[in-house]
Amino acid sequence: MNTDAQLKEIVRQKYSEIALQDKETNQSSCCGAGGCSTEVYNIMSDDYTTLEGYNPDADLGLGCGLPTQFANIKKGDTVIDLGSGAGNDCFVARAETGEIGKVIGIDFTPAMIDKARANAEKRGFNNVEFRQGDIEKMPVTSNVADVIVSNCVLNLVPNKDGVFKEIFRVLKPVGHFSISDVVLVGNLPEALRKDAEMYAGCVSGAIQKQVYLELIRHNGFQNITVQKEKPIIIPDDILKNYLDDEELNKFKNGTTGIFSVTVFAQKPACTPGGGCC
Repeated sequence: MNTDAQLKEIVRQKYSEIALQDKETNQSSCCGAGGCSTEVYNIMSDDYTTLEGYNPDADLGLGCGLPTQFANIKKGDTVIDLGSGAGNDCFVARAETGEIGKVIGIDFTPAMIDKARANAEKRGFNNVEFRQGDIEKMPVTSNVADVIVSNCVLNLVPNKDGVFKEIFRVLKPVGHFSISDVVLVGNLPEALRKDAEMYAGCVSGAIQKQVYLELIRHNGFQNITVQKEKPIIIPDDILKNYLDDEELNKFKNGTTGIFSVTVFAQKPACTPGGGCC
């Protein structure tokens, strides 16, 4: 069994490789990891190309939703993107905040940070910055963000409870998040659950949908809303790397589901110890 530290290192190494892959390779696999599929194109990610601020250089095809589309970002907001990759969601968020706002991307993979900074510099975006760090311990002071977004990242983090605690700390009172993530309904086959490659590919690191929502509630957030939900269908030619024919048939015809969800939640105006209650 891999430890949390080992899983983090697996993700760090894999996403260093992914930073050098093209978008088509990433989209035809599981968040850029796992064997590429010849059956379908675009397994998880949604189409960003119609959103203002979109830039193809920053789109690695790694997402599983469009959190910035649902995030209700306003002019002048401070927005933080968790697991910012090459900067795709940050640049879309910047189009919403305008030049008077601020966008901070956090990623713990040096190759991604380098790529994102180069993309921002190329476009002269002085109000977009990228910080290398762990989203379980964000390099950001408390109560600074109006909005937090993230796209298919928390499923990669072993300590999801710790991330939600950090999100709560960093958000301003009445600030909110909109996060797209991968969740489960039912139990994954053992081979998928254990395989490190599939962990780096988002799937085996996902947790049950109800557990995910309860983590958010447990950490003090309110107005929790599932803004969007869609099934994720992993093609047979990827699943066959992990399951034999009998296991594959049982998995496809069973009650287990893998879903992309976009969840909104808000930090209350008053919190224990916050001095206003």
